[in-house]
Amino acid sequence: MADVYFTDRGLEELASRRGEEEVTLGWLAEQLRTFVDLHPEHEIPIERLATWLARLDDDED
Repeated sequence: MADVYFTDRGLEELASRRGEEEVTLGWLAEQLRTFVDLHPEHEIPIERLATWLARLDDDED
C-alpha cells in the first residue's frame, strides 16, 4: 500500500483544476515567490522543492 500524505489532497485539486494548462517554469517560480511573500513560514520547504526541481537532471553521485 502506498503512503498517502496530506499534500495529496492539494495536489489532486491542482491536477483537477489546472491539469490541462501549460505553464513555464518562470511562471511557477514567480508563483512560488508570491507564496513565500505571503507565507514566509514556508520558505524552507519551498526552497527545497525549487532546488529539487532545478536539479532533477543532475547525475546522482
